Amino acid sequence: MEDKTKRPGRFIGYEYKEVSADSAQASFLIDGYKNFGWEPDENVMQGHPGGYPKHSVPSKHAKVMIRLKRDRKIINKAELTRLQRNFEACVAQLDHLEKEKTSRPSILAITVGIIGTVFMAGATFAVTADPPMIALCIILAVPGFLGWILPYFFYRAGVKRQTEKITPLIEEKYDEIYQICEKGSRLL
Repeated sequence: MEDKTKRPGRFIGYEYKEVSADSAQASFLIDGYKNFGWEPDENVMQGHPGGYPKHSVPSKHAKVMIRLKRDRKIINKAELTRLQRNFEACVAQLDHLEKEKTSRPSILAITVGIIGTVFMAGATFAVTADPPMIALCIILAVPGFLGWILPYFFYRAGVKRQTEKITPLIEEKYDEIYQICEKGSRLL
């Protein structure tokens, strides 16, 4: 792609694209889209004028809008668009893999917590029955308390196990993304 700053009198028709992303992923996406001819659009103010307010720091999962533009008459546009779609699909798969690290452990922890709550409800009904059944209350309260305590440990162990299992898949996906970006860069 030729440098547009050297020929200020030349008309350039642009096409525009907006991408919503987590703030932690914004830089990665901008770098990736550059390989398909896109460049950040400085004509549009991003977020707050002058950046973020002094008292706020963007969180890792805060959404940002990335505004991009590229020359409409770019060479190899069809192939670049195909590679870009491939890139976007890989990024979506990365997001899915990242969420998968915590989804199953969360479901397990919530399920154990609900079962613990059911036991505690049974213990409460046993102690408030007429006549009170203290022995049944104790028998039901023990698994109830365990059902309230254990989910934290199940969650942590599950996240660790899922992370170990999914990290190689994430690395493979990043390698695939880099290969796609390299092909796009060569076409420019």
